[in-house]
Amino acid sequence: MMKKKWMAAAFVVAAGIGALMIANRKTTKADVSNYHNAKLGESVYIFSPEDDMEEVQQIIDDIYAKQERNQFGDARYALCFLPGEYPMLSVPVGYYTQVLGLGRYPSDTKIADVHCDATWLGDDPNNHNALCNFWRSVENIEVTGNTMWAVSQATDMRRMQIDGALYLHDNYGWASGGFLANSNITSMVDSGSQQQWLSRNNTYKTWMGQNWNIVFCGDAEAGLPRGTWPLFSYTKVDGVVGMREKPYLGFGDEGYGIVVPKASNTATGCGWVTEETETWIPLSDCYVAHSEDDTTASINAALAQGKSIVFTPGCYKLEAALEVEAPDTVLLGLGLATLEPTAGNACIESAADGVTIAGLLLDAGEQPSDVLLHVGNPTTESAQDILLADTYFRVGGRDTDAPTAVDTCLVIDADHVYGDNLWVWRADHGDQVGWNVNTANHGVVINGDDVCMVALMVEHFQKEQTVWNGNCGRLVMYQSEVPYDIPSGEALPSIAVSEEVSEFDGKGIGIYLYNRDAAIPMESAMVVPDAPGVVLEHVITVMLGNSHPGIHHVVNEAGNAVVHVGETSQILWYCNKEWK
Repeated sequence: MMKKKWMAAAFVVAAGIGALMIANRKTTKADVSNYHNAKLGESVYIFSPEDDMEEVQQIIDDIYAKQERNQFGDARYALCFLPGEYPMLSVPVGYYTQVLGLGRYPSDTKIADVHCDATWLGDDPNNHNALCNFWRSVENIEVTGNTMWAVSQATDMRRMQIDGALYLHDNYGWASGGFLANSNITSMVDSGSQQQWLSRNNTYKTWMGQNWNIVFCGDAEAGLPRGTWPLFSYTKVDGVVGMREKPYLGFGDEGYGIVVPKASNTATGCGWVTEETETWIPLSDCYVAHSEDDTTASINAALAQGKSIVFTPGCYKLEAALEVEAPDTVLLGLGLATLEPTAGNACIESAADGVTIAGLLLDAGEQPSDVLLHVGNPTTESAQDILLADTYFRVGGRDTDAPTAVDTCLVIDADHVYGDNLWVWRADHGDQVGWNVNTANHGVVINGDDVCMVALMVEHFQKEQTVWNGNCGRLVMYQSEVPYDIPSGEALPSIAVSEEVSEFDGKGIGIYLYNRDAAIPMESAMVVPDAPGVVLEHVITVMLGNSHPGIHHVVNEAGNAVVHVGETSQILWYCNKEWK
């Protein structure tokens, strides 16, 4: 890999577009083909400050009209902006849409408005419910004003400069969890009605809002709110030293490429404000995959050559697993690129060191699979230093002709794995949904040691949501609903840490029960070994439905029961049978 030589924004604008930037841009702007790059395909739009902004706005509005309500559709888009200023542009972000600046810094690409609201969910124009605002992304942009980002799970906001306030809700309508990382907000962040949120390595003047579980990991001290549990639902956690930031598509004097940030030795505040280092993989050295053309064989052939893969927006049908064997390989999805197994296979199997898997949605297929993503190999020396960033899993919900099934979505048999914003979801709504329809035992099984998960959200699986067998694990912000549709029996713990584990550190954990279909008891929301090295801070249970008998204990046999709707129980600290 060669060191990146970034092109300054001023030079980009002054140089014009021409062949240097977009090889196939035409001199007339009669259709959307003028905004595509031949290598990246028709679902990746590339805009420049020199374009006709009325036409650009119309393209953005047309895409949003398709994607605003397209919760389970197949269309995928990436909207990319070359460095420069877009002072009149408004970019609403719908389903399966990624908005991305291509400069060295967020401030290289200035856009007047990028936002996500929640008015689509109902016909009432006063609706503000963002509970289903999933699967969307915005990265590496400066927004020159206040910003609304009313989202729930499977969303990311990264490397952003917000010149004003950031509102994580739409007029205080319902919202359930999201992820903000490596960003600088010049005014306040208002989480409003967010039930839970993970804020990592950000700077802001002040944070307002709380509900059940708001977790700060490595945020700059100056902006953190005062107070913590039990009076406030805030958990403040040291940043994660050694975690790499998510790679992203960039543009410079060498053309297009993947920017791969290196692991940081600092864990407070946003990295790009200080001296950030990265490597650069030219797009010409990558394999650029297209869902309409590529097969498992063609992608695996590129992986066998040691190439990193850029998945352009689309839905990829895989008849066998993608095999990642070369160290430091990057698998980067644009526009929520989606992988689906067609023969009971895994989507990805990776046993190499230093691999990054980012920006991908993995769907269960109609033929049952054992696993969708398998990292490491239990029979050989474990791979290390893996990053899973903005990696999402789904079982059911989309429009298919048959039920979908998997045993476990994610299995980790490697050490030193970092998870950075994962939503692992057995669908509770949509098509092909039901206890005997979209079947899946576990969301995540972690067998490797020294695994760190930041913003792990796992919901509705039919046995334990998360099984943690590896030692020295770290969990920062966990969100989980157990299944709504259990027909009888009892709900198993959401997190089960193996009795063989001697060290585990969990902070900011929220587990919720909604007995929609039957009155199902849950003995303990979380079970852990009673060992001195197993330490928990700030664990909360919430009863979402008024169907008895509720959750009896928070951790093991500790913590009060929750029975009535809206009732909560908290454990501030737990270790070796001692709790408060």
